[in-house]
Amino acid sequence: MLQEKILATAISQFGKQGYDGASTRQIAGLCDTAMSSITYHFGGKQGLYLSCADHIAARISERLGDIAAQLQGREAEMDAAQARERLLHLLDAIARLMLDPDSEDWVCFLVREQQNPSEAFDRIYNGVMGNLIESAVLLLARIRPDMPEHERRAQVMLLYGQALVLRAARASVTRGLRAERLGDAETGILRRMIRANAETIFNGGMP
Repeated sequence: MLQEKILATAISQFGKQGYDGASTRQIAGLCDTAMSSITYHFGGKQGLYLSCADHIAARISERLGDIAAQLQGREAEMDAAQARERLLHLLDAIARLMLDPDSEDWVCFLVREQQNPSEAFDRIYNGVMGNLIESAVLLLARIRPDMPEHERRAQVMLLYGQALVLRAARASVTRGLRAERLGDAETGILRRMIRANAETIFNGGMP
């Protein structure tokens, strides 16, 4: 479908070159279509950019939405053991998403928005991404009721960061592991270490 092809190409180009660097002419050319197709379907460059953000939000929701739905509003009902397993499951799901090749272009787009947030970032964050962060904070409150809320929020962001770095800093991760690529052995170790670090924090220590 042409719209899907344009979105996939635009996400890649905006991620690599930024909003100002990417051109609709180039995007249309890569899709073997006329620039008028972008105007017709998206209303222009800004509309295309925001549609890319909506598309990324929808794809993240497809991958993590079930977890968010299972958690939302139920965190306070869980005991510490249940909350621990749910949060570990969530962190592993994010890690698996970051290790999936499909996330490469999304994350390039997102990293640029992290540095210079615009309406596009709001559209992504205000969906499942923000909901999962809030759920993680509530889960950590069940696991570590001794931890002040501002520390819990900081800890959740650092726990998420362990997973996000698997894609956002892929070259450094691969080179640091002295690997040509992240195969099953490497990804298995990384996922286990994310879990181990999280459990250390849950047990009252620091990673």
